[in-house]
Amino acid sequence: MSLQKIPSAGPEREALREKGQFWTPVWIAEAMVNYVLQDGCREIFDPAVGAGAFFLATTKIAGGNGKRIRLSGTEIDARALEEAKKNGLTSRDLSRVQITDFVLSPPEGRHRAIVANPPYIRHHRLSAAYKAKIREFGALSIGKPLDGRAGIHIYFLLRALQRLDLGGRLAFIMPADTCEGVFARSLWDWIGRNYCLQAVVTFAPEASPFPGVDTNPIIFMIRNVKPTQSFWWARCNRGETDALKEWVSSGFKRELDDLLQIFRRNLAEGLITGLSRKPMPQKATTLVLGNFASVMRGIATGANEFFFLTARQVAGLGITKEFLVPAIGRTRDVSGEEISVSTLNALEAKGRPTFLFAPDTRKMVDFPPTVRKYLKSGEALGLPQRPLIGTRQPWYKMESRPVPPFLFAYLGRRNARFIRNLAGVVPLTGFLCVYPLKNDPNFVEGLWEILRHPSTVANLSLVGKSYGSGAIKVEPRALERLPLPPEVLSRIGLEPRLESAQFVLPLAMAAG
Repeated sequence: MSLQKIPSAGPEREALREKGQFWTPVWIAEAMVNYVLQDGCREIFDPAVGAGAFFLATTKIAGGNGKRIRLSGTEIDARALEEAKKNGLTSRDLSRVQITDFVLSPPEGRHRAIVANPPYIRHHRLSAAYKAKIREFGALSIGKPLDGRAGIHIYFLLRALQRLDLGGRLAFIMPADTCEGVFARSLWDWIGRNYCLQAVVTFAPEASPFPGVDTNPIIFMIRNVKPTQSFWWARCNRGETDALKEWVSSGFKRELDDLLQIFRRNLAEGLITGLSRKPMPQKATTLVLGNFASVMRGIATGANEFFFLTARQVAGLGITKEFLVPAIGRTRDVSGEEISVSTLNALEAKGRPTFLFAPDTRKMVDFPPTVRKYLKSGEALGLPQRPLIGTRQPWYKMESRPVPPFLFAYLGRRNARFIRNLAGVVPLTGFLCVYPLKNDPNFVEGLWEILRHPSTVANLSLVGKSYGSGAIKVEPRALERLPLPPEVLSRIGLEPRLESAQFVLPLAMAAG
């Protein structure tokens, strides 16, 4: 099978995101097919055939065993099947592939072996009407609607589990948000009650099956048998080897310490810790950031190009300081761990915006002429009709935030970090606002020492969503659950607010 060439940017990259089509490499496809074809299974179903990686792996494995495996599946994009033919599949191989929407219009029948790399299409790329339909399906499946931020891949998994025959096996490779998103607990509580999670395979960044793609992939291996209270968890440390296939083929018995880290884990612990994360080494309870601070997202303007201005734009428009707030927009505009007045001066010299245009609720006619003129230009651009701006009364009223002593760069390429705000800026949505629960200067200074400590930053992986190349994203409520290192807390000696939730590190169960 030819390697997929993934464009780094531009229209081709955008088209790839719209379809969510990222082809599965051979070493991954063969490991997943080996899992579902155990127990002498003679058929395989792929609900997202695409370029045919799993069919090709099946024909190779079947040929080596002198058997013929029945291939069937679905695909919504007929052009993808042409790619499958170029990769070596025949019309006969693809004769039982139906062109249909697997989630909303699946073929009848159940299957003993289901394997897939479902399309990774983020929720905001789905139409409102389609999202409503799949959410209705999800609610009927698990008894409650999933959060609207669940992508189409989640619903592929639900539909596939419905179609999994009694005793059958399923292997899906999916992004980490499958077990990290806000919907994850409801999803996995339902799966854990009704199916047996046998194994979870994660990947070190350098071993990712999809290098250059902004996602952290995970393989889930599930059986339609009575649930068990433990599962295998593995971290693949090197890609393009047979180690994963050999471990799966051995029934999860063969140990390959240098290539795979393998643990036997308790299911309850895995769901609390996160299936994408390593098991915790010890049982302990520790204080969290929420015991010392509250967290809010940065300001969402709805139109940064209009509300977030450079010093030159401010001077040209004649907008006075009454309607301006110093602001920071991009994480890459702050290279270190502090933002100061000199930082803002350097950004202004580069022509970067540093002022938030923040009108209040007064009527249009009550603004100075320069502000009124600028607001009318915004109306001419159609800003009041934009989704977020249209919910405001009046449309130009800007969100407000107290100046936070600390910012958090919540989506980083190995650079998620806390930032000391010495410039008195308010952040836009590229940052989170962190507000200490006490205004006492000694408390603020002590909290800063804790936040900047490497052990605190290392704990971000326990609460964040993981993406490609080691990037993580941490939402406000998740950041409040960030465990703070006990040894650092003890040295600094801050008094916490104990009524806030604490973080429990469950007991991990390592495989012998």
